[in-house]
Amino acid sequence: MTTKLTTVRSGALTTVQDAGRPGHAHLGVPRSGALDAHAMRLANRLLGNPPDAAVLETTLTGCALRPDQDVTAVVGGAPCPVTVDGRPAAWGAPVRVPAGSVLDVGAATAGVRSYVAVAGGIAAEPVLGSRSTDLLSGLGPAPLRDGEVVPVGVVPAPPMPPPVAAPWPGPPAELVLPVRPGPRADWFTPAALRTFTSAAYRVSPHSNRIGLRTEGPPLERASAGELPSEGMVLGAVQVPPDGRPVLFLHDHPTTGGYPVVAVVPEPALAAAAQAVAGTPVRFTLA
Repeated sequence: MTTKLTTVRSGALTTVQDAGRPGHAHLGVPRSGALDAHAMRLANRLLGNPPDAAVLETTLTGCALRPDQDVTAVVGGAPCPVTVDGRPAAWGAPVRVPAGSVLDVGAATAGVRSYVAVAGGIAAEPVLGSRSTDLLSGLGPAPLRDGEVVPVGVVPAPPMPPPVAAPWPGPPAELVLPVRPGPRADWFTPAALRTFTSAAYRVSPHSNRIGLRTEGPPLERASAGELPSEGMVLGAVQVPPDGRPVLFLHDHPTTGGYPVVAVVPEPALAAAAQAVAGTPVRFTLA
């Protein structure tokens, strides 16, 4: 019998995420997937799941779930209080949740996104090879709603017992993003390029899974023209007309007409997923 999780509290935004849909940008389909891929893989490792098994990604306020059978879960990523039927439970380590009990993932005490992994993984219907929710294109399962039922996959039989604990990186007090010059760096003045890699920016509260927006000094263009739409990659730093850099995250559009001043390598994006509004941001040449 398939185990099911009933959503008691969906929170501000809870989505199903896995490794995403790489390789479909030519169809206009973004990568999607867990913004903090390291947290997803570590939570799965603690359960003996495949590293990219689907998990639930919560945003700021957590969620609450009730399984209809006993399950083992790990809550990781952004630190938060965890309870089972109101009793404190471990964060960042496997927790047994009896059938009918409520696993409550509380509001993040630091960082932005917590991850709820269960043994067997979340078994939402895959679309283009992924179970991820894509907020831009609408592919994959819709964000969780109160009362929604989520299926769980078959519990794996690992070749060796998974670890019982692991070190979790903390959310960044300052977001330092390595960058490589982008294809349209020549669209900006030399002064703007110096500002980009020396000025202090902050994470805007208008950031989301599509892009991390920044607040700070605008970058002045050397060219007043307009670009035809061109391909956009994960980690592209696009500069819209207001001059404030926007870092494209996993649900980013696959094309765009604003110049890309730089690109952030993918391994650095996990920290961006956990940077709360107001976090200082620095761009540094890689």
